Amino acid sequence: MTTQPAVREGLLTWSPDRGLTPDADPAADGPLLVADSWLLREGRVRGYGRHRERFLGACGECGGPPPRRLVEFWQDVTSVLPRTGEWFPRVELAAGSHELRLRLRHAPLLGTEVRLWSAAQADPRTVPRRKGPDLDALARVRSRANGEGAQEAVLVTAAGLVLESPTASVLWWEDDELCLPPARLPLLPGITALLVRERAERSGIRVAHRERTLAELDGREVWLVNALHGIRPVTGWTGTSITPGPAVRAAEWREWLDGLMEPLPGE
Repeated sequence: MTTQPAVREGLLTWSPDRGLTPDADPAADGPLLVADSWLLREGRVRGYGRHRERFLGACGECGGPPPRRLVEFWQDVTSVLPRTGEWFPRVELAAGSHELRLRLRHAPLLGTEVRLWSAAQADPRTVPRRKGPDLDALARVRSRANGEGAQEAVLVTAAGLVLESPTASVLWWEDDELCLPPARLPLLPGITALLVRERAERSGIRVAHRERTLAELDGREVWLVNALHGIRPVTGWTGTSITPGPAVRAAEWREWLDGLMEPLPGE
């Protein structure tokens, strides 16, 4: 493994002979084929191996570098990731050049709850099951939500069925059942949502896949779930008469999820 540069915020590009090196090229902000990101806190991360599997698998699906190169890249990423502070790193496969990159970013302020813009936002994604190609389109939706006084929006199908937000999976509770949209719908396979589902199944909680409109979430405990914020209960809706249900389960589940943070491999 090559010697890596000192840790600082910015973009690092990868090559087999040089490893990860700083890159100040503005063109590196172009379209992405694949992206993946996670919260890194004091050298600890949740579901790191699963993020690796999702990223490497997605690179393979779109004709990226051969598996051996992807493994070498991930090893170098692991070695250069900061062991102190709070970060939100993103690994990338660039469109066109198929260049592998690591974008080191400080983590934003983390939220424990969220307000949702409930205007029926048609899904703008072209590749909904792969993170990367549609990040710009999703950022525009989120920006519109911010303009409406919310942190996030809800994406829906043409028939009005709930999918997810631009950055998170949508889960909700119906009585004692943990619910989520059916896998046949165009959904990104969320790592954190999977961890929550697995815990529910281990605990004997029924997990149900349901088609629901926004109106059918009225009065329910709804969560946005992702790798950065973990579990955020929806405590407010804008642009609708929908009312949030009481977040009676969220605090205990957030505490459990925080406990899954583990040291990076090799520590």
